[in-house]
Amino acid sequence: MAGKPLRVLACGDVEGKFDMLFNRVQAVQKKSGEFDLLLCVGNFFGSTPEAEWEEYRTCAKKAPIPTYVLGANNPETVHYFPDVNGCELAENITYLGRKGIFSGTSGLQIAYLSGTESLSEPAPAYSFSSKDVSELKISLLSTPKFKGVDILLTSPWPRGVGNFGNKPGEMDTKRCGSVLISNLATSLKPRYHFAALEKTYYERLPYRQTILVEDSVLRRTEIVFCKGQEDNWRVCYISRYLYAFSILPMRSMDPAELVKQPQDVTENPYRKSGKEAHQPKMLSGAEEEPACQFFFDLSKQHGKKRPSDGKGGQHSQLKQPKKIHQPTGPCWFCLSSPEVEKHLVVSIGTHCYLALAKGGLSNDHVLILPIGHYQSVVELSSEAMEEIDKYKSALKKFFRSKGKRYVLFERNYRSQHLQLQVIPVPLNCCATEDIKESFILQAQEQEIELLEIPEHSDIKQIAQPGTPYFYVELDTGEKLFHRIKKKFPLQFGREVLASEAILNVPGRADWQQCTASRDEAEATAKAFREDFQPFDFSELQ
Repeated sequence: MAGKPLRVLACGDVEGKFDMLFNRVQAVQKKSGEFDLLLCVGNFFGSTPEAEWEEYRTCAKKAPIPTYVLGANNPETVHYFPDVNGCELAENITYLGRKGIFSGTSGLQIAYLSGTESLSEPAPAYSFSSKDVSELKISLLSTPKFKGVDILLTSPWPRGVGNFGNKPGEMDTKRCGSVLISNLATSLKPRYHFAALEKTYYERLPYRQTILVEDSVLRRTEIVFCKGQEDNWRVCYISRYLYAFSILPMRSMDPAELVKQPQDVTENPYRKSGKEAHQPKMLSGAEEEPACQFFFDLSKQHGKKRPSDGKGGQHSQLKQPKKIHQPTGPCWFCLSSPEVEKHLVVSIGTHCYLALAKGGLSNDHVLILPIGHYQSVVELSSEAMEEIDKYKSALKKFFRSKGKRYVLFERNYRSQHLQLQVIPVPLNCCATEDIKESFILQAQEQEIELLEIPEHSDIKQIAQPGTPYFYVELDTGEKLFHRIKKKFPLQFGREVLASEAILNVPGRADWQQCTASRDEAEATAKAFREDFQPFDFSELQ
């Protein structure tokens, strides 16, 4: 379906009036043809009796087209949304989740943020915080070649949306709405932004996403703030109750079409004035952290992205060719180096090798290391990463056969050769959730911001080569990440695992205090090598 526009309907506060909504959708489709999906912002559920919803929940009735909704905006409706990551609420009705990206196979990208703004941390289930906004921003800004999203869905309006543009009646847009939503819209550069909750309809004039400077490429955003169904509110071209539009996948569009400007385009209402507006914004520490994102593959859903400004700015400067770092002195981990303690090596692959840790937390504490000189995971080739994944899979099976689960961590700070520390933990010692909680709690005690990132995310999308970071991965695929800005405790990973809550070997937190003799180390390595052999995919040279 490449090159074919996607036909989309958008709706404001439904307030539990499902029959009214879907009857209107059917009437629109009967008159104007089929639409591909319906997006609902604001309050999907209301104070009305649940009998009407029960008919849809039990499949007695069915939404006529795929319908995607945001989450709760108040405590009374939280119970309708059982999974914060998103789920199917009824046939053809899907809750997107608290925050994330809805991604279609043809290129459609919809960013969404459920709830109202919260001033406290952690935010309640019906709200979002500045941390949630930062994580959502980074989930996209860290994506290679990010140019913007097709659509942004929020329930609150962005603060100041009326600046430089047409006014929404008597409403003061400088006081209503959320500053966090304004910041989110500025960063994500949506082509369309839908919001609700203010009980009025307002279709803002399109605005530029860039400052008008010499040679800049212009972009624009359309904003529609929807009102509930009972009132008459203006629409694009079909119905008083629904906003209808067509959107073509960006990758199917001619770049020249993407930058065309209408005559009524305005300046960005959220843009700061003066010299500050002309300077590329550096990501703050919080914005640089990883994010929680969710992906939905839709075989019939398509969309388009926003064009880039052609200038690159801060993001283009980050895209530098990878280079293999040469050791500044003797390296204890380059396999060809005479300094390597080869009696600790237990497996050698094509690109990586496995060795027992010197002064390990346990006799089966191992390291996955690249054969050549690489400083961190983000600098590895795809072939080396594939082999690391093979080692992780083999170690997971091996340790499970021993009644253990592994914890992996990397500290890319004050080290010149990549070391993936793999430490087994007995299954009956503590659960994976307990291990994750221990890392987070001890990080908080030391004022380290350790954030959970998506299981299938790529560290290379979060950290650029040369960026100091600390990274934890559990054998369930759960991941924690901290971007090191100043100092970082070198033994942090070992200290957490050696603590009473996990391995209960606090005396082994410092590797220099628990090294064995060469004979003992050779015997331990030989025993591990023999045990691991049935799981080893490589041929030890």
